[in-house]
Amino acid sequence: MFILPNNATIIEVGPRDGLQNESKHVNEKDKLRFIGALQGANIKEMELTSFVSPKWVPQMADANAILKNTPVNGRQFVLAPNAKGAELALDAGARSIAVFVGVSNTFNQKNINRSTDESMDALVPVLARLKDEGVFIRACISTAFYCPYEGKIEIDAVVELCKRFVAMGADELSVADTIGMANPKESYALFKILKEEFPNKLLTAHFHDTRKMAIANIYAALQAGIDRFDTSAGGLGGCPFAPGATGNVATEDVVNMLNTLGIETGIDVKKVCEAVSLIAPHVSRPIETGMYRLFRNGQL
Repeated sequence: MFILPNNATIIEVGPRDGLQNESKHVNEKDKLRFIGALQGANIKEMELTSFVSPKWVPQMADANAILKNTPVNGRQFVLAPNAKGAELALDAGARSIAVFVGVSNTFNQKNINRSTDESMDALVPVLARLKDEGVFIRACISTAFYCPYEGKIEIDAVVELCKRFVAMGADELSVADTIGMANPKESYALFKILKEEFPNKLLTAHFHDTRKMAIANIYAALQAGIDRFDTSAGGLGGCPFAPGATGNVATEDVVNMLNTLGIETGIDVKKVCEAVSLIAPHVSRPIETGMYRLFRNGQL
């Protein structure tokens, strides 16, 4: 019999990963209201924004203002894809910074015009600087299961990339099913190996819900010993460099599942849905997650 954890941590990625690819411009005021409402739901870890070129990701042009105007509440991540982004994030006062690399070379080339090895080499001095500054480093491993260009990714390649990040000083490994193609058997297999390989490292599972298997994949990851999950309020999200990738798994649905399993998160599902209702008018597609539908219909 599998032993499930008593507690689980949710890392809310809606304000960054959820909105970065949104076609409608979401202004700073509305983002801050969304973030504030999520904090009010007792979410203690959150990706706020990304220090990237506004030319490539215009939705994140207000990164400095978002970070500076968000009250400190737990661990607040910003994404920094390169040395310049890291410098801007540090100047803005960031104390928890996420970097990312794809296991797939082709995905990496499409995303940041570098191979996986080139990306890792470029991050060596960046992570060294962040360690010197005492910053918490979150390493996001993209395309850990499948790549839209290369197909299935081998587990050994994921483990090797994780080892390199750990050697460089990463405090957390967030391992992603970027295009939402993984199944529960694959989820369990990968995370069981990662848990055995890195027993003392923070391991986080990041699932997209393209084929509506994210909840099942999270349950499989729980069985493998994982108790940290990236989720996005309202199921917001997608990746501009991963054709076919839809939104992240919805925070409200994941917290509800964990609650029904007796796994404590400390998060108020109804308040998450209230936060979703604040951002819903400002995004380009309707929000139809399970718990949000109940909330909208007055059944929550």
